[in-house]
Amino acid sequence: MKAREARALGKRLVPFVQAGQMPEAYALLAPVLAERTPFPILECIGEALGGGSAEAVNTFLEHIAAAKTEGGWVVIGSALRRQLGHDLADPFARCRNFIVVADVWYATDILGERVPGPALVTDFQPALSLLTPWREDTNRWVRRTVGVAVHFWAKRSRGVPEHISRAEALLAFLEPMLSEWDMDAVKGVGWGLKTLGKHYPDLVADWLAQQVISRQRPHRALMLRKAFTYLSAGQRAQAMGEAP
Repeated sequence: MKAREARALGKRLVPFVQAGQMPEAYALLAPVLAERTPFPILECIGEALGGGSAEAVNTFLEHIAAAKTEGGWVVIGSALRRQLGHDLADPFARCRNFIVVADVWYATDILGERVPGPALVTDFQPALSLLTPWREDTNRWVRRTVGVAVHFWAKRSRGVPEHISRAEALLAFLEPMLSEWDMDAVKGVGWGLKTLGKHYPDLVADWLAQQVISRQRPHRALMLRKAFTYLSAGQRAQAMGEAP
């Protein structure tokens, strides 16, 4: 299936979804989800589907989620991303619910890179405000998503100097999560720090040095190892508070 065909399929789904014919709509989508369809193709389907009436589309997304297919999460995330232009709060809330329902790391990462991550790129402060309670959510996958979203922002920022202030804001935002102890959530936060370190190594090294020197809270070693991934030997020494 090519991108053009995928978009056409997404549009074919809309009339069934709008009419409340969820089983019929899913019957069209199921064969694609049963195959190892590339994510970009699935995203085309989700984006086309997301252009329909939000109420009906969201009901269909729940139908897709019930099957718990890997590709289904891509379609869901892409449809919700399409809705971000109208209202951030509702797609965020639905994304969180789908993460809880999925209860698995790959769905968490798929959704995090398609809803809160892109929202940070386009609507930084409002998205950051909506992510704030996720840092202390009772669900570990929701907490993991915070790091995934930061990773996505950092990847898209590519270290552009005018984004430094936002990178600083994201480091400050992640600071309370240094005490995260659940390994699944730790990996997500570490991923965010790792990508920030790739594009803003001096900034991350200095920030890590402040955290190590203050030693205000315990932390998982894995999180720091991920944060060190792209730092030079000198930057790692600085981050550990070691004399040059």
